[in-house]
Amino acid sequence: MAGSSPPRSGTPAATPLTTADGAPVEVRRSARRRRTVAAFWENGTAVVAIPASFSRAQEREWVHRMLEKLRRQGERGSRGAGGRRPRSDTALAAHAAELSAKYFGGRAVPSSVRWVGNQNSRWGSATPSDGTIRLSDKLQPMPQWVIDYVLLHELAHLLVAGHNAAFWRLLEAYPDTARAKAFLEGVSFATSRGITPDNGDDMADVDAAGFSD
Repeated sequence: MAGSSPPRSGTPAATPLTTADGAPVEVRRSARRRRTVAAFWENGTAVVAIPASFSRAQEREWVHRMLEKLRRQGERGSRGAGGRRPRSDTALAAHAAELSAKYFGGRAVPSSVRWVGNQNSRWGSATPSDGTIRLSDKLQPMPQWVIDYVLLHELAHLLVAGHNAAFWRLLEAYPDTARAKAFLEGVSFATSRGITPDNGDDMADVDAAGFSD
């Protein structure tokens, strides 16, 4: 008797194949996962990792949940100067994990991320041997996309120590890299000539390099 063919065993149609912004979605089942679900960005693809034991209904439910979570994280990360900032070290470390997941596939995993007040000649620094990252608190009044660039710069150093071609290829994933570099160079140019911002924030004693390996 003729009839429609049964659905293929792959991802069902009800599971989103793209995000709301049109990015591809990949569902990864893992036998090592028992109860946890994770979502992250990998080379422009939204990856949702679920336990292999999940039913198709559970898969659909959790993919929808995790894509919504990624969307909210993206909105927080893209806010400008008026948005909520990661002021505490705990919030900064959590934001670093989000950025690493989104742009580096979660490969850059720092042991600690914190604000410091003693980096007068650097925007940030990283120590690949122990995984620590430090950001100058002089960045705090700057736009969030500038802070994100500095944080990603230091996260990239956990993967590539120097400023070689491989290092800069990592940062190509961040769309505001060139704009943030120009912004920081402008701040350094202004402060080197004694020009202070209108808001009175002290950004003196910084230079255009602003980073350490």
